[in-house]
Amino acid sequence: MLIALLTDIHSNRQAFEACLAHAHAQHAERFVFLGDYVGYGADPEWVIETVREYVGKGAIAIVGNHDRAVSDPSLSLNHNAQIAIEWTRGRLGAEARAFLDRLPIMVEDGTRLYVHADPAAPARWHYVADSETARHSLEATRAQTAFVGHVHVPALYGVATTGKLTMFQPVPGVAIPLLKQRRWLSVVGSVGQPRDGNPAAAYAILNATTLEITFWRVPYDIETAAARIRAAGLPDALADRLSRGR
Repeated sequence: MLIALLTDIHSNRQAFEACLAHAHAQHAERFVFLGDYVGYGADPEWVIETVREYVGKGAIAIVGNHDRAVSDPSLSLNHNAQIAIEWTRGRLGAEARAFLDRLPIMVEDGTRLYVHADPAAPARWHYVADSETARHSLEATRAQTAFVGHVHVPALYGVATTGKLTMFQPVPGVAIPLLKQRRWLSVVGSVGQPRDGNPAAAYAILNATTLEITFWRVPYDIETAAARIRAAGLPDALADRLSRGR
């Protein structure tokens, strides 16, 4: 079975559409969304409705910190993120808000764990951005493989039975075997706002049969996404960063 893993869409309709189309072209059979459907971009309602449609067909969807911030003003966000969330609150209807409120913070699916941030303390929204945090995250779960978002930079960590942890830098389009002798933590990257210097949207596909993961980068219409951010009156910085991938 091929499982498409998408996260940190951040109201970027153009990037989300491109990744969904790419995943279907790769014959993905199941979809998992790892949170942060809103924030930063100009199409939160459309993104949420699309995720809802996939969930209605059997997809898994996890809550992210930006999603939680819609109904929880106490959550701390940076200045531009806070502006975007306040704008988003005024654009979401009751059904969209209720959908976000119902989302789980993590889902265990057999030997796989799906969560937005650090599995060791998911509600604290810590980033898994280095090897030591990845080790701590894996030690906090029994899952063979954990899949997370939040970081916006693709990465893969594997810990051997000896305790040695290795970080792998994914190469787009190249399948990586998830050997059973290791436990794995995969940081999927961001659909709607990549931050590794590559502006192309990022997502991954897990082959649950062969136990291989492939990270993908998908070009999309950045100019339209940026223009919609500016037209919405959101900070120009949120539009400008899309073309830089930062």
